[in-house]
Amino acid sequence: MLTRADTVSRIVECGVMAAARLPSAQTAVDATMALLEGGVSVIEFSMTMPDALDAIRLITGHIGDRVLVGAGTVLDAETARATILAGAQFVVSATMSPAVIEMAHRYGKAAIPGALSPTEILYACECGADLIKVFPAANVGADYIRAVLAPLCHIRLMVDGGVTLENAGDFIRAGAVALGIGRRLVDRQAVEAGKYELLTDLARRFVAAVREARGQ
Repeated sequence: MLTRADTVSRIVECGVMAAARLPSAQTAVDATMALLEGGVSVIEFSMTMPDALDAIRLITGHIGDRVLVGAGTVLDAETARATILAGAQFVVSATMSPAVIEMAHRYGKAAIPGALSPTEILYACECGADLIKVFPAANVGADYIRAVLAPLCHIRLMVDGGVTLENAGDFIRAGAVALGIGRRLVDRQAVEAGKYELLTDLARRFVAAVREARGQ
């Protein structure tokens, strides 16, 4: 069983977390396989998906040894518990909820709340967040991440919201440990058209951008 530290290490090592909002559990499986082929082994399924819990169950049951699966848009403790029982190894939200962090930790899972201001980021850290998602990142830019980390250098930040191939490297060089990427990686139109090779190509390009920015 993965520890919270193991989960965080795998997210940071990959550097890219796919944020998926897909029409069905089956398309989620196919999309996950395509992303995995491109080097993205971390994916979170938004609870705005109609079959999010089924998708988590399916993927953890079949390829949970190859991909790290989490839940996104987790806004309350009850939803956090449901996703964890379905197999989620981490819970992500765009907002900060101490109750969600507490519930995730009760089950030994990583909690990644959302925050934006330095005060919110520090509060999330004090509440025990394993990583903190700066959202929406594109609205503030890479210079903001660099400025926040100057006094809060002990806090591990990932960024989400508007991350593109053009700015991915900038966020990593500014100090972000990982990128959360939604529709610019998990292209719903490509999924609906069955063109999963496009997801594989995008995954490779985002992973390459992270590695280049890290000097790897």
